[in-house]
Amino acid sequence: MDPHYDAQDVARCDLCEVAIVQSYCDFCHVNLCKPCIGEHISDDYSKHTIVPFQQRRSTPIYPKCEKHPRRACELQCKDCNIFLCTDCLASEQHNKEHKLAKLEEVFRQKKDHIHRDKKELKEKLLPVYEEIATEIKNQIANLNVDYKKFTTEMSKHREELHREIDNAMNQREKEIDKNKLKHLSILTKHLEEIKQLQSLMQESLHNLNEMEDSNEVTPTICYSSKNQEFSKLPPKVIVSMPKFIPKPIEKEELCRLIGKLTPLSTTLEERVFTAKKPNTSARELLDEPEVVNTIKTGHEQLCSVTCLNEEEIWTSGQTTADIKCFNTQGVLQKTIKTKSGSWPNDIAVYSDGALVYSDSVTRTVYKVKNDQTEEIIRLQGWRPTQLCVTSSGDLLVTMFSDDKTQSKVVLYSGSTVKQTIQFDDDGQPLYSGNNKFKYITENRNLDICVADIEAGAVVVVNQAGKLRFRYTGPSSSTKKKPFEPWGITTDSQSHILTADSDNHCIHIIDEYGQFLCSIDNCDIGDPTGLCVDNDDSLFVCEYYKGNVKRIRYLK
Repeated sequence: MDPHYDAQDVARCDLCEVAIVQSYCDFCHVNLCKPCIGEHISDDYSKHTIVPFQQRRSTPIYPKCEKHPRRACELQCKDCNIFLCTDCLASEQHNKEHKLAKLEEVFRQKKDHIHRDKKELKEKLLPVYEEIATEIKNQIANLNVDYKKFTTEMSKHREELHREIDNAMNQREKEIDKNKLKHLSILTKHLEEIKQLQSLMQESLHNLNEMEDSNEVTPTICYSSKNQEFSKLPPKVIVSMPKFIPKPIEKEELCRLIGKLTPLSTTLEERVFTAKKPNTSARELLDEPEVVNTIKTGHEQLCSVTCLNEEEIWTSGQTTADIKCFNTQGVLQKTIKTKSGSWPNDIAVYSDGALVYSDSVTRTVYKVKNDQTEEIIRLQGWRPTQLCVTSSGDLLVTMFSDDKTQSKVVLYSGSTVKQTIQFDDDGQPLYSGNNKFKYITENRNLDICVADIEAGAVVVVNQAGKLRFRYTGPSSSTKKKPFEPWGITTDSQSHILTADSDNHCIHIIDEYGQFLCSIDNCDIGDPTGLCVDNDDSLFVCEYYKGNVKRIRYLK
């Protein structure tokens, strides 16, 4: 047997190694052709168990008896917990009052037990652990956001402390300025007094000069000296400088002033396993999907459709700034124009009925409620494209860089970034880098699904942003053109539906990326945007026709 063709070659007889295998010895575990069976069982016919090859390994292999090696044990003593053969019973060496059980029955019971355990492990226990793992992964993914909020609060408190410290220091500086003015006033006053005495002394000196040169007797005789008065010097004014006595900084006191940081605590909360009830709302795919009705929107290049309930849908296209609301009978209910006058890249609806749309020209995402339009997101260096409102009320936005070399998915809570999804675990881009449509949706299991036209793939990541799989079309396809997914949506069964526009059909895959079927019998022309309402009715945009087809595809 050529090892290069093992997977394609047929099984051969282990004895002659030539003939095609037809039987199998469940005792010796060898493949046998018909001519070799006789040779194989010639040594001891009774011990061999020959079965058809398709039933191989179906016969129980009983243990050999320790006391009678040529015999297989068929019984088990429940009291001694040992295996027995029929010779053991005939020899009367074993207590006949002990309870015996047939190994075949014990074997089957254990097999049933194993089957039940396997089923419980696969269908009940493993999904619970998967949920626990996902929960922990989400906590890890949100650590940066949570701790950023923490440090932001600390930064605000730091600013408040700095502000109060500055205010206190400014108050001390004002006190210093007041002291300086008072000090200056005292010294200035003292200087004036000294100057007055100097002036009197100069006057006295002048008079003495005149009297010394004069020959008049009377003034000279009447002269009285003032030097005794001048020799009595004015008191020295000593003004002591104010002193700044800083309070010693004690680290513990400073920490108390800043605030207390509670220590990281870890507690164990008991988890109680509760088996999930079977999904009673499971719905099967119809063999032949059918068009319920067709809504003519008037859009020349219809791109997007979204719905909040079973009563209304919103639509938008590439050639107009109009966003139109229709009831499911096709009657126009309302029209909203984009704020910039440009066509919206995509539209979505919040649970409260508010409409949200993206405008890549202005790099902005707008929210419209009660006819009031507000800007909720404005980007720098990136341009928003497709949108999805999540089950938690957050907003997923696909976007591309200004140079059209990068694409990413960003999760927003209001205007705050909660998560960015751009690279896989190897640091490679998850999405093609260009400005082409990348429709996005959230599945019931919280997976994030992106239809990447350029890559020809549906890229699915879990809630933590880790790549789960890429769907690139069914393994065998009769479609004439390559798979290029446009619109994407999910239903109550966690099916992923994506529009194969060039091949005029809708692919339906399961949550694991396995192709289930395609909707290609409803005369769909160039499908683009998709959405599913609460009743699992599928709405499909026909790009050039400008129609929205409502399709029933589940039983």
